[in-house]
Amino acid sequence: MSLDFRAAHHLPKVRGDGGADPAGLPRQRRGTTPQMHGRYPDYDCLEQAGHWDERTRRVVLDRVARVPELRFFDAREAAALAAFCDVVLAQDDDPRVPVLAFVDEKLAAGRLDGFRYVGMPDDRETWRHVARGLDEAARARGGAALADADDACRNGVVDDFAEGRLTGGAWDAVDATLAFKVVMRGVLAAFYAHPWAWNEIGFGGPAYPRGYARLGVGLSEAFEGAEAIDLDPVRDVQERGLE
Repeated sequence: MSLDFRAAHHLPKVRGDGGADPAGLPRQRRGTTPQMHGRYPDYDCLEQAGHWDERTRRVVLDRVARVPELRFFDAREAAALAAFCDVVLAQDDDPRVPVLAFVDEKLAAGRLDGFRYVGMPDDRETWRHVARGLDEAARARGGAALADADDACRNGVVDDFAEGRLTGGAWDAVDATLAFKVVMRGVLAAFYAHPWAWNEIGFGGPAYPRGYARLGVGLSEAFEGAEAIDLDPVRDVQERGLE
């Protein structure tokens, strides 16, 4: 059943079930998006691969064809962090962008961001503390480890983490507020570097060597996706008083 995006029930905090319903967006008809739904159902950025130089094409296509094996996180850490990534990215079903695999690859190779917050450990240690702290928080709510907890428990733990409300145990070693910023920086960088995410947001892909000529708000190149939902989410939320 198609949902009306002008009604409030498509918003997780209004519906109260904690997850966005994939039926609320058109099903993807070309290419791949997370969960095969999105605002650009007839768009596939990989169809533009012929316009990229060879090195760019090889790098981008490799992100789709090769999912790195986990080398940095152990099985327990990976389970907790994969559950966390699913919640914060609303990846409730397959296909999913394998975000944790790319984060793991970066940490295993020691490709860090070149800075860290005062008083915080190395980012690699921060990720390990977060994995342990998330499991501890899930158990404190009467559940199992985060990966085995129900949706209500998972969402509650992640919400507490995002709001800096987690304390004790693993959180004695790291500031939860800063730790959330560290891991989300990695999560979002991995997600939005993937072509499936580009399809979801209608991004045209690498600009080299063709480049972009139409510069300005509301202007899109002919090769970029056409929206199936003509709705400004910011204005829509403001008009309904749901900020």
